[in-house]
Amino acid sequence: MDISVYRPGELTGADRAAWTAMQSKAHLHGLPGLGNPFLSPEFALAVGRSRRGVRIAVAREGGEPVAFFPYERTAAGVGRAVGLGLSDCQGVVHAPGFTWEAQEFLKACSLSVWEYDHLVQGQPAFEATRTGSFASPVVDIDQGYETYLAELRVRSPKFTGRTLAKDRKLGRDHPTVRYVHDERDPAALRTLKTWKSAQYRRTGRSDRFAKPWINDLVERLFHTRSDTFAAQLSVLYAADRPVAAHFGLRSERVLACWFPAYDPDFAKYSPGLLLHLRMAEAAAAEGIAYLDLGRGQKEYKDSLKTRELTVSEGWVTRRHPVAYGHRARRAPVRALRNTVHSRPEWFASADKLLKTAGRLRSQLAQGRSRKLRQ
Repeated sequence: MDISVYRPGELTGADRAAWTAMQSKAHLHGLPGLGNPFLSPEFALAVGRSRRGVRIAVAREGGEPVAFFPYERTAAGVGRAVGLGLSDCQGVVHAPGFTWEAQEFLKACSLSVWEYDHLVQGQPAFEATRTGSFASPVVDIDQGYETYLAELRVRSPKFTGRTLAKDRKLGRDHPTVRYVHDERDPAALRTLKTWKSAQYRRTGRSDRFAKPWINDLVERLFHTRSDTFAAQLSVLYAADRPVAAHFGLRSERVLACWFPAYDPDFAKYSPGLLLHLRMAEAAAAEGIAYLDLGRGQKEYKDSLKTRELTVSEGWVTRRHPVAYGHRARRAPVRALRNTVHSRPEWFASADKLLKTAGRLRSQLAQGRSRKLRQ
C-alpha cells in the first residue's frame, strides 16, 4: 500500500470521482455510514478553503485509490478530524474489504496524534483507541414518509397527535403556510444564522456564527451543489414569514441535520418539529434513506428517531511528546463534559446554569446598548 498526502486543491478529478463512487456504493457493502455527507470530498475541500492545515491522505493499491483520509494538521504535527467540533461524521472512506493500521496512516501523514469526536462505525483501527461511544439518532424514511408517520403514531401516539394538532393550528392562525425544501434565497440563510446565534447566547453556549471561519464555511457550502452532494436550506413559512429553518448537508442517501432554529414568537406551534416532519416527507420523496439527527441528547430527537447509530471519540497517538502533551490538555476537559452529559441530574443543573449566564449576558448587553443610545 502506498499513501500520498495532498493539499485540498491538489486532489485530481479522478481521485474525487473515486472518493464519491466509494460513498455511493458503501451501503451495498454493509458500510452505510460512509455515505454521510460530512465524509464527502466537497465538505473536506470546503473546510480546506476556510481553514489552513487541511490535508487528504490517499491510499493506493496497484496505483488505484482504495481509501481517503481527510484531516487537519498543525505545524507541530497535531492532527484532528476535519471540522472537529463541527462535523458530525469522521473517518476513512474506503473500498470494501480494505483494512489499515492506524500507525501507518499517522506516520504517512506526519502526525503525532489524531483526535476525533464523531468517528463513524466500522473503523476498527481507530475504534481501538476510542475513549467513549455515543448515540446518534436517525429517522429512517427509506420505506416512505407515510410508513414512517404510521410507525411514529404507534410508537408515540400522544406526541404525534399533539404535533399534528399544532400543525393544523398554525394553518388556521396563519393562512398560506408553505414549506420550501431547498431554499436558495440568501436572506433566509441570514435569518437562520440570526436565530441560531440568539439561541446560542440565550442558552449560554458559544456562538458558532461569531467565528469567521464557520460563517465562511457555511456560505461556501450554501453555493456547493452536485448530483451527489448539496448544502440544503429548508424553510417553513407562515404568510411569507419564515418561522423555522434548517441548514444541513445532503448526499445521495443521507440528509445530515446540522443547524436547526426557529422564530421564538412562534414557539407555541413547535415549528422546529413541524419543519423536521416536512423535511422527512420531502427527503423521502427524493430517495433519501434517513435523516441523521446527530450526536447529542435532545427531547425532539428522542421523539422523532426510529433508531440510533453509534459514533465514537478518542485519539490515535504515536510515541511522541507532542501527542502526550495534547492528550494531557484535552482529556480532562472531555472527560468532565461527558460525565456531566451522562448524568441527567448534573446535566439539568449545568444546562440551567448556562441559560442563566446567557440571560445575564444578554441583559448586560442590552443595558450597554441603551446607554450608548442615550
